[in-house]
Amino acid sequence: MPELPEVETIKNDLLPHVVGRSFAEVVVASPEVVKAPSPEEFRRGLRGQRIRGLRRRGKYLIFDLHSGDAFIVHLKMTGALLINFCPDGYRAYFRLDHGTELAFTDRRKLGGLWLVPDAEIIVGKLGPEPLEAGFTVQALADMLGQRSAPIKALLLDQSFLAGLGNMYADEALFAARIHPLTPARDLTRARVDKLYGAIRSVLQAGIRSRGASVDTYRTPDGGQGMAHLAFKVAHMKGKPCPACGTPIERLALRGRGAYFCPKCQPPPAEVTKPQARNPKS
Repeated sequence: MPELPEVETIKNDLLPHVVGRSFAEVVVASPEVVKAPSPEEFRRGLRGQRIRGLRRRGKYLIFDLHSGDAFIVHLKMTGALLINFCPDGYRAYFRLDHGTELAFTDRRKLGGLWLVPDAEIIVGKLGPEPLEAGFTVQALADMLGQRSAPIKALLLDQSFLAGLGNMYADEALFAARIHPLTPARDLTRARVDKLYGAIRSVLQAGIRSRGASVDTYRTPDGGQGMAHLAFKVAHMKGKPCPACGTPIERLALRGRGAYFCPKCQPPPAEVTKPQARNPKS
């Protein structure tokens, strides 16, 4: 699933091709991909609009239009925006006024497109951006406060922190040596400091490596990211921990998987061994 580094990479790659250009043609091949307004209103409302900016908010791509409207894309698990390549099975197609083509593909059909008068309608409930200057270690400490939820679950909550997903949360928790089931309120200030640095570090490294292509993620030119080659625990069940050699384990947490080293990231005292370790893959 594209997370912050993947969406940031897509944004950076598309910027020079789209800013200042207008939508000359809009084709909606799968009507259900348009979440608002209706597919016909979407097509009619987007055509002719000029793009004044492109930004990322959390895992969303936001095309800011000169009319004040916002064209928003969420890739979900398998979505991709491809430039000058339109494969069979595309869900939507866009041709810009200078001939550049964009194709939205999505194998699992979970992604969505919006055309709204204000981007905040869609992204207004997202938490802070972990790489922005306003997100400080003190801000994270204040956010954790008395939250009793497991830290991994909290990091995946987009209303708590925007853009962080399963892979990079696992990597950050390993770097900070924090077990994924640790209640957030039990983290000492020293451990919060480590977690803060780890979150920013793994996301920045992911961006430098153009994202992680562990499954279906592709850059706009169809290429792959390389971030997964540096992963320590994410998707590494059964492989030796790079720090101590202990096999990486996976546990189920609120419908998601969490990868961790049971030695480097020992469970909190209230978590019994059977709960901390789940033999299912």
